Amino acid sequence: MGLPEILIEFKAKAETAVARSQNGILAVILEDDTKTDDASKSYVYRTAADINTSHWSTESRRDLNIIFSSSPSRILVERVGTSEGYDKALARLKNKNWNWLAIPGLKNEKVQSIGEWIIAQRAAKKTFKAVLPCTAANYNPNNEGIVDFATEGIKVGAYTFSSNEYCARIAGLLASLSMAESATYQVLAEVDGITESTTPDEDIDAGKFILINDGEKIKVGRGINSLHILSGDKTEDMKKIKIIDGMDLIRDDIRASFEKNYIGINNSYANKLIFISAVNQYFNTLERQGVLYDEYENIAEIDIDAQREWLANRYDVSAYTDEQILKAKTGSYVFVKAAVQFNDAIEDLHFTINMK
Repeated sequence: MGLPEILIEFKAKAETAVARSQNGILAVILEDDTKTDDASKSYVYRTAADINTSHWSTESRRDLNIIFSSSPSRILVERVGTSEGYDKALARLKNKNWNWLAIPGLKNEKVQSIGEWIIAQRAAKKTFKAVLPCTAANYNPNNEGIVDFATEGIKVGAYTFSSNEYCARIAGLLASLSMAESATYQVLAEVDGITESTTPDEDIDAGKFILINDGEKIKVGRGINSLHILSGDKTEDMKKIKIIDGMDLIRDDIRASFEKNYIGINNSYANKLIFISAVNQYFNTLERQGVLYDEYENIAEIDIDAQREWLANRYDVSAYTDEQILKAKTGSYVFVKAAVQFNDAIEDLHFTINMK
């Protein structure tokens, strides 16, 4: 009697979606030769107090402490030697569960290879994202999974961070935000000053994530990723980190519940409808949670066009009605489509005052 559990699990996932989204997991790769005899190379920290200071260099401790200026649920740290490269650390991270990646010691010439790895993982249905330093002269990622951080001269106390180093702090901030809020205008309270952009609007339009100084505090200019040239199925909404976080969470939730409760049961029409009903209840709860826009009919259904095409490649279904297509056997495949709209955050005000 496993199928009804799908409804329960989807409902529970939806009801906790906002809370779970602010408990993001940050993956960090640190180049550090302090403890080369440690066989695991992998560490999990939930608070700064968990860090064994004797295991890390002064630079690594500084990077870890600045991350905990935000509140990610935990940090997965992968140690690499200073001359080792990142391939082994990425291989370890590939099959772990995390949301954001940062590499504080990342050199400009390595940025593109890390960006391409993230893009490849997302193409393989992972929901990994990364904050990378902007190296516009060499690499323009233009991808919703990559934040292109472009602020330099970030002064925190007596130390000035480069964009490469401060990426970890930005990734920690993004991992700690819930889907009920945007990164736009989030304050970096520890920052005393920055090298300010002379063209902030143009930078943002080019997909650059920048910090700004409003005269009193340093804050995020706008919560965007590097996507700025739209093509294919990419839309304007997908430039927003908040929207992509919502898309990724839904993708992960549906995949996890499908794999746990659905794979291996009979691929009958009735079971397909049970699964779709569970997804639609999940969407309804996300509307009540404010994740999905409640004035839109957020709905999943059998993808009749995809199902017809699959059948037509195997049988003569030219005379089949839509109902026959919907109920036809489709081997091990389940074809589903959904149309949803996400709630964006309030960020722009147009206010007209007419003098009478």
